[in-house]
Amino acid sequence: MTTETRMPERPRVGRRRRTAHRRLLLGLLVLMLVLPNALAWSVKDAFAGDLTDLSLEDLMAIEITTLSRKSQRTTDTAAAVFVITPEDIRRSGATNIPEALRMVPGLQVARISADQWAISSRGFNGFFSNKLLVLVDGRSVYNTIYAGVFWNIQDTVLEDIARIEVIRGPGASLWGANAVNGVINIVTKPAGDTQGALVSATGDTEGGLIGAARYGGAWGDSAHYRAYVKHVDRDGITNSTGEDNDEGWNVGRGGGRLDWQPSSQDSLTLLGDYFDSESKFVVSMPYNYRFYSEHRGHNLLGRWQRTFSPSSDLILQTYYSLSEMSLDIYSERVETFDLDFQHRFGLGRRQEIIWGLGWRQSESLLKGSIIFHFDPAQRTDQLYSLFAQDEIALWPERVSLIMGSKFEKNDYTGWETQPTARLRWTPGENHTLWAAVSRAVRTPTRLEWDATLTQISLIYLDGVYTIQANKQFTSEKLLAYEAGYRFHPKAGIGLDAALFYNAYDDLRIFDLGPSDGITANGMRGNTYGGELAVDWYPKAWWRLQAACSHLVMNLTDTYANDVISRFTEGQNPANQFSLRSNMDFAHGLELDLWLRYMDELADPNQTLEGYWNLDARIGWRASAHWSFDLVGQNLLDDMQMEFPQEFAGMESAQVERGVYFRVTFRF
Repeated sequence: MTTETRMPERPRVGRRRRTAHRRLLLGLLVLMLVLPNALAWSVKDAFAGDLTDLSLEDLMAIEITTLSRKSQRTTDTAAAVFVITPEDIRRSGATNIPEALRMVPGLQVARISADQWAISSRGFNGFFSNKLLVLVDGRSVYNTIYAGVFWNIQDTVLEDIARIEVIRGPGASLWGANAVNGVINIVTKPAGDTQGALVSATGDTEGGLIGAARYGGAWGDSAHYRAYVKHVDRDGITNSTGEDNDEGWNVGRGGGRLDWQPSSQDSLTLLGDYFDSESKFVVSMPYNYRFYSEHRGHNLLGRWQRTFSPSSDLILQTYYSLSEMSLDIYSERVETFDLDFQHRFGLGRRQEIIWGLGWRQSESLLKGSIIFHFDPAQRTDQLYSLFAQDEIALWPERVSLIMGSKFEKNDYTGWETQPTARLRWTPGENHTLWAAVSRAVRTPTRLEWDATLTQISLIYLDGVYTIQANKQFTSEKLLAYEAGYRFHPKAGIGLDAALFYNAYDDLRIFDLGPSDGITANGMRGNTYGGELAVDWYPKAWWRLQAACSHLVMNLTDTYANDVISRFTEGQNPANQFSLRSNMDFAHGLELDLWLRYMDELADPNQTLEGYWNLDARIGWRASAHWSFDLVGQNLLDDMQMEFPQEFAGMESAQVERGVYFRVTFRF
């Protein structure tokens, strides 16, 4: 994308003394590489850490289910896959799921406020990132009113997470619309793996508190259960001037899981959660006004799986969810009913078929105000789906072709077809190459079809506008090309690389006149780039994990100077880098360092300079029952704004340096 008009110089946020900063970074890198050898004496005779419990070969062979709706090793996948393990979460010092997602190459993760996050895959980041599908144990948490995810209510006891599966690139051929740029599936542990009790308490220097308790038990030999409660209380973080913005957030939640295996062929799972969240935030329009938000809801999921043979099974899953949210100017109540069936079987000696049917009903009641109005206020949407996928062994254990598609009928655009073709080649035991071409769509929402916004100020244009709904708004479309290489030897090192080229059409803009506008399909363009992840064990007690990504966005829209597309591009960093070091020492001591780099964000209104940051964790497993963690986060700056202002009157906050202490008791 090129423009001829020169924009006035943008304000720059985050300027610092670069020379001193670079010296500090050089010192940290030297420390991460030299310190383990300097302390090697402490582990030679008394090493008792966890790094040897799971070899690199085991890590590379972790099984996932998100990509193909079946269990398969990560080394056998024909996609850009990254798996966050329980050990990754524990050693990272993350206190919530968004913080853990920072380790994934190709994901853009930025904190906006005390409880708001911007998270996307391969571009198009924002508070409502509408091209990323998020699942929790196979249950979609994608908000169909606005197209996005409320990350502040996606939580659980972190010790109960079995893995977080992240697919970068389209997953629409199996998961349907909105799995455009990626799929995240948060998979919790079976109840049988969480027996006994766990209690943890966390307090930080900013006044934040986290408390969690969980208990797991058994009924006989075939049924296991667990129940948990968790509470999070966070104060607001500072604004761009360094002042307290008087915001805050707290959420309480509870839930449980039951796993029952009545026979060797059958397994039943029941999961449920309840949450109640309150927050306050300040909006200036142009005067300051403090909004109070309440968000509560619950969900219940049931799943039955029957296994006929290692290559044949069926799964029937259903869930119900209720979400209620209220603001001063708006309230919503959304009920969702979902039913999903899938069947997998072998066809001959070289083919494996998986197919399925789905139905979803969403009932929404939205009450607005003079500035935010939905017509109709109440609506029931139906979604019907059918998918099929065939994996063909063209050359057994060497070359496989995977072809499939999902067919969906929605109430906005009718039938949508989202096919994929993937080729996997394993030339040797330790090497995998793959390539894929896929089509995906992001379907319209009630915001685009039913909402009228009055007296709205847009961050990228001067003036106040009324934006009308548009029932001619159609699906956003993607044609994606991907390729990758995976190296997974047994010698303590692994590598995973991916390249992509995405072509988009009919992207959303606001087509504005002098004082009003309409939602329209007015932007198109392409993005391309790559991601690299390296996992290395220099010593049995020392693990290094490096990741980097590069992203280029070229978008054009119907406005002079492409102002909307430039704003969209400017919310995504071109380059990201991450280096994690995990070291185990004697007597249950652990030292973990996490160095990160985020490139600058530069939209037409504001530039946030690129920055480095560091998290450090000292852990002590005092006994089989007690463990302690001391974690420093964002240690290289007093405070750092991670995301530019996205909405007029709602300024992004600055994330401060902080330290927290956590104690965990298991019995």
